[in-house]
This record gives sequence, C-alpha cells and structure tokens, in this order.
Amino acid sequence: MIVKLLHDKGLRSEHANTIACLTIGLSVASWVTSMKVEPAGIDRADRWGIFIATWPATWFGLGQALAHYERADELLEDT
Repeated sequence: MIVKLLHDKGLRSEHANTIACLTIGLSVASWVTSMKVEPAGIDRADRWGIFIATWPATWFGLGQALAHYERADELLEDT
C-alpha cells in the first residue's frame, strides 16, 4: 500500500534508483568527513559509514517495487 501511494504521488523507479546511487556516495562522504572532523576516530567513522550504507538497498528495493507498478500501468495503457 505504501509503494502504491508513493507511485500515485509521482515517485518513480528512476527517482528511487537515483537516490540509492547518491546514498552510496553519501556513505563514503560521511565516513571520510567523520574520520577527519570528529575526534572520536575511525570507530565512529566506520559506524557512520555502515549506518548510511544500509540505505541504498532500501532505495533499490523501493525502485524495484515502483517499477512493478510502472509496468502494470504500461500494460493497462496497451489494452
């Protein structure tokens, strides 16, 4: 139901996949920034990097679910 709601609101699979790719870069950027800026050292930097690294899988999965709705829309338009 949530994916259908997002699809109806205009979120498309391309948007979700783009966000997923951006979060990969964000993970690396947060790791580097945390390592250089925070005095806590590499342990906290690793935690930040791993925390943000869990996001791409969620966004790629959402992109696949949205693609399912997009294919269903295309089939309805063809008939």
